[in-house]
Amino acid sequence: MNVLNKTVLAAVLAGAAVYAAANTAPNHAAAVNHQAIAAPAAVTVKQALNAKDNTAVQLKGYVVKAVGDEKYQFRDSTGTINVEIDDELWHGKAVSAKTPVTLIGEVDVDYKPAKRVEIDVDQVKY
Repeated sequence: MNVLNKTVLAAVLAGAAVYAAANTAPNHAAAVNHQAIAAPAAVTVKQALNAKDNTAVQLKGYVVKAVGDEKYQFRDSTGTINVEIDDELWHGKAVSAKTPVTLIGEVDVDYKPAKRVEIDVDQVKY
C-alpha cells in the first residue's frame, strides 16, 4: 500500500473511533453538581463584609432604609451592609424595617477609591 492510502485509512479508523466514543451512551445518569444548584450558604453581615468578591451569599435580616436608586441598607444582628436590589425583585410587595427577609446574591467588592463591599441581590424571599 502506498503512503497516501495508509494515511487515508488511518484517518478513517481514527475518525470512526472518535465517533464511536462520542456516541456511546453511558450506563448511568449524568453527574449533577448539586453544590452549584443549591442555595448559597447563609452568612451574617459580618461574614459578608469579609468575604471575597463574587462569593454567593444568603443573608437573613431586615431592609431598614433606602439609600438611593435601588440601593438599600440591610441589617442583621452582626451589622449593616449596603445591598442593591432591582425594583422587579420586590414583586410589588411592601416591606418595612420590621419585615424579615432573606436576600440571595453575591458579594461585590470595589477597591476604588476605597474598599467598598455591598451585595448584588438576585432574589428576595419573604
